[in-house]
Amino acid sequence: MMNEKLKVYFAGSGRIAVPVLEALSKDSRIELVGVGTQPDRPVGRKKVLTPTPLGSAAAGLGVTLHKFENINAPEALNAIRACGPRMMVVLSYGQLLKQSLLELPELGCINIHGSLLPRWRGASPIQQVLLHREKETGVCFMQMEKGLDSGPVFKTLTMEIPERCGADELEMKLGELAAEHCAETLLQISSGELTAIPQEHDKAVVCRKITREDGSVDWSLSAAHIEAMSRAFENWPGAFFRLRVDGVESVVTINASCVHDDMTGVPGTLLTPGNRKKMIVACGSGALELLEVTPAGRKNMPVAAFLNGIRGECIEFLPGIQPDNTTL
Repeated sequence: MMNEKLKVYFAGSGRIAVPVLEALSKDSRIELVGVGTQPDRPVGRKKVLTPTPLGSAAAGLGVTLHKFENINAPEALNAIRACGPRMMVVLSYGQLLKQSLLELPELGCINIHGSLLPRWRGASPIQQVLLHREKETGVCFMQMEKGLDSGPVFKTLTMEIPERCGADELEMKLGELAAEHCAETLLQISSGELTAIPQEHDKAVVCRKITREDGSVDWSLSAAHIEAMSRAFENWPGAFFRLRVDGVESVVTINASCVHDDMTGVPGTLLTPGNRKKMIVACGSGALELLEVTPAGRKNMPVAAFLNGIRGECIEFLPGIQPDNTTL
């Protein structure tokens, strides 16, 4: 029994799960009995059916791969049960697991969550640490229960957030951090070496799913916050604003920017009128210099190229869409 491999079923969808899948598949102490992910979805203007990042990675491993529309459906439970896992590991799957699935494996379900619980339970922890300009984050190995990311935690791994880090980079760094310690942690859990510690629920902060409206720039916010938005929302929905040039409106997304704390003005006014190389916009606190932008329907470009392509002199920054910030 001492040398018996730990049979693990792995469920996930996002890019953060790929390094963990690869690490588990290569570890001689783990038997990856199956992988579950969400179905292929239409992507892009041509609506090409595209597998999830995890689905793409799993396809070449020669392991049983399931694509569940609903991972809690009876047919999904039967498929997972047939794989015979002692433990199920979940990372960025995108659906809540019901009690019947949580109780299916002998050792239960372990969630790898991309934040320092109990802070940032929920759907968008990576975006939130960037949006709030936090200095560190990490991953937690947590025993799953019925509540939202509320289960006791076996292990917490912490990392500093690199300066000017974007969501894509941070997601991969967190995936690599989890992958480095995943197999050892699962084995420690299965042997009883690790004991799960209940979270301090009174310190919990819950974050909801990001919506399109969250990316709409409100120039009355601080320049630092808007710059953080461009990094937090770089993958989707982007930090975008409405622009009117000589009466013609368009939508522009900020790809790269820098903050000028020493510059002030009425929020949403251009502080560099007539300049065809720089675009600095006054914010509620400080000003934001736009370095790279993407006009709607076009490719990313330096702001000088964008300004040179503008036909007209009267440039206005219009009010943004107000998102629902009642729950982050």
